[in-house]
Amino acid sequence: MAPSLSPRKLFQWYLEAGVDETIGDEPVNRYMAGETPAASRRQGSGDFPPAAVASARKPANGRRPDTPDTALRSACALAAEAATVSELHEALSAFDGCALKKTATNLVFGDGNPEARIVFIGEAPGAEEDRQGRPFVGPSGRLLDRMLASIELDRTKVFISNTVFWRPPGNRNPTTTEMTICTPFVERLLELIDPHILVPLGGAAAKTLLAQNESIGKLRGRWFTYSTPRLPRPVHAAAIFHPAYLLRTPAKKREAWRDLLEIKRKLISLQE
Repeated sequence: MAPSLSPRKLFQWYLEAGVDETIGDEPVNRYMAGETPAASRRQGSGDFPPAAVASARKPANGRRPDTPDTALRSACALAAEAATVSELHEALSAFDGCALKKTATNLVFGDGNPEARIVFIGEAPGAEEDRQGRPFVGPSGRLLDRMLASIELDRTKVFISNTVFWRPPGNRNPTTTEMTICTPFVERLLELIDPHILVPLGGAAAKTLLAQNESIGKLRGRWFTYSTPRLPRPVHAAAIFHPAYLLRTPAKKREAWRDLLEIKRKLISLQE
């Protein structure tokens, strides 16, 4: 009789033999099942029958997890079908292609007037936004409200959203993949509102929406145009500092005030 091995030595032998993962929750005695190892190998997947391998690879809900490409295609299709802002909200609620949804408490779609002439787009929801399901309701949101009031605007006259609609864990920055997957919904939101002015808040939103690589310090104070194939005309766009950045860097509020005044002048000129 071969000497018995300690569990540690047995596991080491398995690793050296290439056995480094388990397929099923319970071991299967092939001899008791009346099937020889040779017969198992003829079926096609090592010593495991195809059904067992397929079952192990198949998610519990019967669906394979979305890849970024399939998630993006799904996002494009769902967004394109929305004919109103309300329908877009419903489509986004049903969308499971963004991994952020799994860790967030609430979808943070948008807030304000869906017929507004000016839209503000930030980067991502924070903790307070995640709890309430509304964008910009924490400290940076309160500052944004004061910034709007300084140029005679409020949430009944603007629409506010983000480049991603769920809070990244730990308030980390959203990844490029996460923003890309959410972009079709952001684009469709802007097409449905059709604003006169778009205001990206902060560098991440500005780079995503304006397709620019410069820092927010270099992008602010300049006018750009934003367009999609389904917008009737290009939208005037001006990036400004994110309110959260202004809370950390009060010295930049002077520049932010100048940017707000320029936005106000542009809005008035477009109404004439």
